[in-house]
Parts: sequence; C-alpha cells; structure tokens
Amino acid sequence: MSKQQVAFIGLGVMGYPMAGHLSKAGFQTKVYNRTTAKAKQWCGDYEGTLAETPAKAVEGADFVFICVGNDDDLRSVVYGEDGVLAGIKPGAILVDHTTASANVAREISEKAAVAFLDAPVSGGQAGAENGVLTVMVGGDQAAFDLVKPVIMSYARAAELLGKVGAGQLTKMVNQICIAGLVQGLSEGLNFAQKSGLDVAKVVDVISKGAAGSWQMENRGKTMLNDEFEFGFAVDWMRKDLAICIEESEKNGAKIDVTRIVNDYYGEVQEMGGGRWDTSSLLRRLTR
Repeated sequence: MSKQQVAFIGLGVMGYPMAGHLSKAGFQTKVYNRTTAKAKQWCGDYEGTLAETPAKAVEGADFVFICVGNDDDLRSVVYGEDGVLAGIKPGAILVDHTTASANVAREISEKAAVAFLDAPVSGGQAGAENGVLTVMVGGDQAAFDLVKPVIMSYARAAELLGKVGAGQLTKMVNQICIAGLVQGLSEGLNFAQKSGLDVAKVVDVISKGAAGSWQMENRGKTMLNDEFEFGFAVDWMRKDLAICIEESEKNGAKIDVTRIVNDYYGEVQEMGGGRWDTSSLLRRLTR
C-alpha cells in the first residue's frame, strides 16, 4: 500500500469520488472543500483528513490535485496566504483537473515554484464514480511520468498532449465535438418522432452503424423518456463552450456549429434547465 501523501482541493460531483479513489488506492489523502460540511462528509465515506485551508491541505503532499469550477475558483484556491502555492512543498507536483482556460493554466505554471500540469477530464460524474475518466494533460514529461500512476487511480486513460495549456485546449476540442453531436442526435430523434416511427427501434438499429456514438448508446433511451438528470449540466457546458469560443477568437478557428449550439443551450437555461444534463437539447425541440 502506498504511503505517499496527496491533497485534493474541491469535492464537487467530480472531485468527491476522484479523491475517494485516491484514498481507496492507499494514498494518505487530505482534502479541502469550500463547504466544510462536504469535506466532513467525505471523511465519513473515505479514509482521510480534512484541512481548513488549501495551504494546510497541501502541506507535506507529494501530489496536489485541484478540481473546482472555473478560472476564478481556481485562482481563489491557488493564490493568497491560504492558497495552494503558499503551502505546497518543493518538489511536489501540482495537477489541475478543472476545466478552465489555457491562459489560467499558463499563468499558474509561471507563478508556481513546482511542476504544474493542466489536466482536465472527460467522462462525467459516472466516469469519476467508476474510476474510468479520460485525462488530457499539458506540461512536463518527467512530472507527468511521476504522477500518471496516481492519476490512474480514477482514470482509464491519461495522455500528455504538449506543454502547459495543451490539456485545456484538448478539452475544448472534446466539448466542441460533443456539442455538435448531441444537437445532431436531438434533431434525429425529433425527426423520428415527427415521422411516426418507433423511435426506440430506430435508435437500436442505427446505433449499430455509422450513426452510433457514446451519446446515442448512453443517452438515447433516457432522452426518449424525457429524463435529463444524468451527467454534465447545461450550466457547466455553457461555461466550457464560452471558453472554446473565446479561444477560437484568438486562434482563428471556425466553430460556427458550436456557437449555434451554445445559443441553443442558452434557450435550455431560459426554460429552467440549467441543471439538466447536456442531452436536454431535445427538450427545446419538443416543447
């Protein structure tokens, strides 16, 4: 059993189970969460200790993981006298799993006196709970090689994709691809409904061909049942797509479909669906 010390900052729907996998893998785990009650709950579910501040959480840790909401949340736990950088020991490796901008990743890397990896994840809440996330990493090869075995406590794949910022840029590609795919799936299902077809049978047969996808396999049936309480919330998807759009304005990439789907998600929010999962695009077609 490993005796290495790890710290995990942020116990949301993703961070909570990710930190749990570290504990179950035998790492000495210390956690911090903005809401202390959540940290206490985690300590009741897993073996580990809680800290009152990020700085105290990371004291003595060999590996420090962060998973919070956005750029501002990230800065709030990293900087300041109670922040991660104030308490992290020399030689530790700092890994950020937040889906944030490439700019903030580069900013933190420049200010940190330790190795920093930006490492957003894909796989949603279910992937975090089951320990099968995909991790997209930017940073130094040597640091990645050291931390990868630890990351694999909650991941099925982790890949170094370039220097700091590359992880976040890859996550943007991931979200761009998902946005267009879910809209296409929603339109297809709605078309089948309007045509009077047995939509469940339609999904069953086309999922075995070129139209098949993870979204169809895992969300097709729930979409037909008007169930949208799974996985990644619309509010978070809009946050991510805003990052994608901002980056595209810098690099000149044309992401016209992504912009349109982002607006569609805005309509879902106006319908009261901010906390529905991303497959809820179908609802704006059937309302």
